[in-house]
Amino acid sequence: MQIRPQRSILRGCPMAKRGRQGEGGGRPPVVFTEEQVAQVEALAAVLSKGQMADYFGLSETTLRAIEDRQPEVSDAYKRGKSKAIAGVAGNLLSQARNGNTSAAMFYLKTQAGWRETEAPQHQQPVTLSIVNPYAVNQPD
Repeated sequence: MQIRPQRSILRGCPMAKRGRQGEGGGRPPVVFTEEQVAQVEALAAVLSKGQMADYFGLSETTLRAIEDRQPEVSDAYKRGKSKAIAGVAGNLLSQARNGNTSAAMFYLKTQAGWRETEAPQHQQPVTLSIVNPYAVNQPD
């Protein structure tokens, strides 16, 4: 007696895979709506991509796949992040111009390449005597 798997159970199921391996049948791709794209731009100021994926209930890999399929999602994230950085940088520069020394130092270190170095330590003075071996000895 030969035992055969009962494939007929899945034939009427709307979720049953049809066709051969590699011919679809997986989950449909997630597509962001215009509202979700706007949320991405607003949240980019405060969330990393991993946190944003959590916010939308996705894995980070899925979020990156959505960005690949929908360039407007990636553009919205970049635009939101850039706007936030510009706002904070503008505030920092304003504080630096108004005399906030810490803000000025931070700005110069990050934007102008300034760095702090240790002041040279005071050392014992060194006395050098220069002797000219070709000088003619003159009596004192």
